[in-house]
Amino acid sequence: MLDSVDPFIGTEAADLPTAQGLAATWWWPKAQVGNTHPGACHPLGMVSACACSGAYPTGYGRYGISTEGAPAPLYDDYLASGFTHFQQSGTGAIRKYYNYFRVTPMIEPLDALGTRWKLADETAEPGYYAATLENGIRCELTVGEKTAVHRYTFPEASSARVVLDFSYGGLAIEHGTTVPLRAGLESLGQGCAQGTVVMEGIPLSVYIDSDTPGSWRQLVWYDRRRVDGGTRLDFDYIRRTTLRPFGLMFMGPARAGQTVEIRMGFSMRGTDQARRNLERALPGEAGFDQARAAVKKSWSTYFSQVEVHGGTPERRTVFATSLYHSLIKPCFAEDESPFWPSKGPFVFDIATMWDMYKTQFPLLTALDPAKGAAMLESLVRIAEEEGNLPIGYRMARGSDRFFRQASALAHTVLADGYQLGLEGLEWDWALVHMQDDLRRGYGEDFSERGVVHPISHTLDLATGYWCTAIIARGLGDRRLADELEAKSRAWTNAFGADGLLRDSSFYEGGRWNYSFRLLHDMASRIRLAGGDKEFTAVLDRFFGYGAEPVTQLGVPPFGPEFAIGQDLNRFEGLNNEPDMEAPWAYHYAGRPDRTAEVVHAALAHQFGTGRGGLPGNDDSGALSSWYVWASLGLFPVAGQNLFLVNAPAFSGADLRFGGNDFELVTTGHVETGIGGDAADRPQYVQSARFNGKPLDHGFITGNQLHGGGRLEIELGPEPSDWATKTRPPSASDRPDPARGGARFQEFPP
Repeated sequence: MLDSVDPFIGTEAADLPTAQGLAATWWWPKAQVGNTHPGACHPLGMVSACACSGAYPTGYGRYGISTEGAPAPLYDDYLASGFTHFQQSGTGAIRKYYNYFRVTPMIEPLDALGTRWKLADETAEPGYYAATLENGIRCELTVGEKTAVHRYTFPEASSARVVLDFSYGGLAIEHGTTVPLRAGLESLGQGCAQGTVVMEGIPLSVYIDSDTPGSWRQLVWYDRRRVDGGTRLDFDYIRRTTLRPFGLMFMGPARAGQTVEIRMGFSMRGTDQARRNLERALPGEAGFDQARAAVKKSWSTYFSQVEVHGGTPERRTVFATSLYHSLIKPCFAEDESPFWPSKGPFVFDIATMWDMYKTQFPLLTALDPAKGAAMLESLVRIAEEEGNLPIGYRMARGSDRFFRQASALAHTVLADGYQLGLEGLEWDWALVHMQDDLRRGYGEDFSERGVVHPISHTLDLATGYWCTAIIARGLGDRRLADELEAKSRAWTNAFGADGLLRDSSFYEGGRWNYSFRLLHDMASRIRLAGGDKEFTAVLDRFFGYGAEPVTQLGVPPFGPEFAIGQDLNRFEGLNNEPDMEAPWAYHYAGRPDRTAEVVHAALAHQFGTGRGGLPGNDDSGALSSWYVWASLGLFPVAGQNLFLVNAPAFSGADLRFGGNDFELVTTGHVETGIGGDAADRPQYVQSARFNGKPLDHGFITGNQLHGGGRLEIELGPEPSDWATKTRPPSASDRPDPARGGARFQEFPP
């Protein structure tokens, strides 16, 4: 399946199969582009490496700023001024990115540095990217967890060079550049060099080892001029007005076919550690080929844990690429925190936690429980060192560690980790930080009034109290758990008499989009809406049952069509992440058939092959993780140790989750492809068995999924009564622990 990955999916404006049926009624307001890049990435590694044009938002590609509708081109062609590192993956409106340490192969004079050459013959696979610049230089990149290796094949040239620009960073948009505050670099001779720059609050160091020919020189340069005889540059304080480009260069004659390798080790703890990182990854004479083989092996380790059966080639390509995109972020950088001196896990580029916690974190933890535990430990360490559990956490320090979009999200993943029994965390200490963090930001008002605006934060915080209560009760603190659980019931204050969220301000959505969260008490949520029939009717309206097809936004600026689209109060598809969990709300109303129809329509019409194969921002793999779960017929309910069961898109799957084998088997499966009339042929669960016993309810627990087993699903072309009588568990359905009942986070087996 690794060979089916196409890293170019999501790099261009959405170009998907023409929507039909239900999918044609969904309206997309956000940027219709995946915002991914095809660069070389290590699974969950610190380093990526890709061609850099300065385009929004990763530095790769040809678009300017795009937050709504189809993206507007910044360039007509795919261009590159060099190759940079540390790109984000699939995120939206974060204006600055880590395109640091640009490496540019040239046969032109140094004055030409910054030229954007056309790219040709681009190829990419997990851990590898290659392209040919229009000056004839073939460029290849591969990476390790904390390393990158560049290989350049030159045409014949009397003066070829590889230029490393220590001063470059950011994007080619207004206010998008990144300027180093301090910097120092040193040419060590014999192909080696090192240096450190402080950008966006981060001290980032590099150690460089090259195999340049003996006839080549290495030297430092400043303001596009060689510093003859100089071996060192130091800058104590740089301002935008005083910045001049500076860096390091290897140069000399090249014969046709001459190759040069540049090996780079990175660290946020100085050049000595950067050198050790490089030597550990590539000992002795190891170079590009060894690095490429090693990263492919790392990707194969993850891909060997997910094998699906059947599926058209197109569907398998989208699935494999979705799994790949799901494992690029967050970045794990053991012993690399620049903010505290101790060893241990450091995880960053949790850039869109408000999306990732729903889908990507559960997938990461299923595939690699040790990494999942390390991520949770890192979250607690961030709270310990910096004062709060993060909502978004990038390598760069800045205001994007904000709480405007959501509150108390770390609480959900910590609760899931606790219930799964992840090892290595001091749960008593985690509980202290979880409890303190509930009063952060909007939490102060919520604690005092039981409601807060933006109203979606009321749901976040109520869920946070619920998740914290799970851990408190598990640790034996019943009094605290009862207090927390009582506050978790305040979610009801967010809803009005019509069963929808009250009028409020919303971040990237409206009250309809946020009204169908999978809350910890969905049974009460449905009663509040009037019951199963009334709740289903509102969901049907939201998903466009019986509605006419809509017209999507084009390139900005827009006319009245934007306001017209907003007034539809319609499912925004997988273009906007607040809607990601909404299709599974039907399960709680006894209508898993509706879930099957909506999910099938999304899989058939909102994902595709080719560069335009994503409907919106991939958001650090959250959207791709949604596709993986939906294709497997499973969906995680964040914070509740629960996976909802639905009709899978493949005939079967062999999974290695939680370190154990989980087998998914279907009977009656009918193969459907992407696009066309595929959405008109959903399949429905007729019956299910788990480990040989009838599964009459539409869910399994996280412990069951991680513990291994066999899930058998019988499919058919018509809805059945499966899972219509026994609903997924809700808080109000469970025994009250204060009255001697069972622990409220336990479900039926």
